[in-house]
Amino acid sequence: MLKISKKFILGAFAFAAAVAGYSAPAAAQATRTWVSGTGDDVNPCSRTAPCKTFAGAISKTASGGVINCLDPGGYGPVNINKSLTIDCHFTGAGVFAGGNGITVNDSMTPTPNTAVVYLRGLDFHGVNPPSSGVRFIAGSALHLEDSLIRRFDLDNSFGVKFTPGAAAKLYISNTTIADNGTATTGGGIEINPAVNGTARVFLKNVRVRNNANDGIRTDSTNGAISLVLEDSDVTGNGRGVAVLGGSRTNVAMITNSVVANNGVVGIVTTGTAVARVDTTTITGNRVGISAEAPSQLLTYGGNRLDQNPPFNAAQNFNGTFTNTTPLTKQ
Repeated sequence: MLKISKKFILGAFAFAAAVAGYSAPAAAQATRTWVSGTGDDVNPCSRTAPCKTFAGAISKTASGGVINCLDPGGYGPVNINKSLTIDCHFTGAGVFAGGNGITVNDSMTPTPNTAVVYLRGLDFHGVNPPSSGVRFIAGSALHLEDSLIRRFDLDNSFGVKFTPGAAAKLYISNTTIADNGTATTGGGIEINPAVNGTARVFLKNVRVRNNANDGIRTDSTNGAISLVLEDSDVTGNGRGVAVLGGSRTNVAMITNSVVANNGVVGIVTTGTAVARVDTTTITGNRVGISAEAPSQLLTYGGNRLDQNPPFNAAQNFNGTFTNTTPLTKQ
């Protein structure tokens, strides 16, 4: 009969315990977690035992998982380094942030530039000292939907700052970005890829309003940019849409939108940038449009460019498009 020593049995138990301890962190990550204003970050972030902050929930949420909000509350800033959804529709979930509200940066992970992040139904409010509402440094794509970003109003503060160092995409829909930046820096949305970065950007039903400097600024000094702005309004900013050409390609398509009441200029292009505009109203701006050579600001012929500046019909600062480009139907 085989005899098993007590020492062997104790060793087997120790090995099993070690394996169980090693596996525990992975088992603790759920595909869906919850936060609540009455929660606690020591909780497992389940629906019945929610966490209190996004930062507390993210470590307990698996890659590709979802964080939901149970009730209204200020859930604080968070750094996201993996594919994740934060969805807080209909709960009044706030991100009250000094510094950046939500930062997306997977550059230090084993699979950089692959994270896909969804942010839905959030209220970002800058508190002293604010930086940017949403800051994107590295990842594959960011989707921002049904949200409000406001009061990130110090030097170089933006509502959304998108600066990828590799190929990345930004989608913003049904979102208001207002009262950000200062008189000379910052603003609503900045698209400014780092060296070797590229940005493909689609903005639909976005309201960029009353930002102190630029409403939307794209800058291709280091990386290439393709911007589509559709069914949106860019109103009450310093410069409305600034398409700034650098050493890389910067192209913009603006359609079915309103660019109005901006204190400096409605739409401006510089350097090698090319912007095409159609079925867009450009009115009430200090200057309507301005294309600094050799940039191109083209029209398909369906725009309403008039009454820039407002209240003074004797002046004509509407500006002129550099050319009319035919609208090709296929």
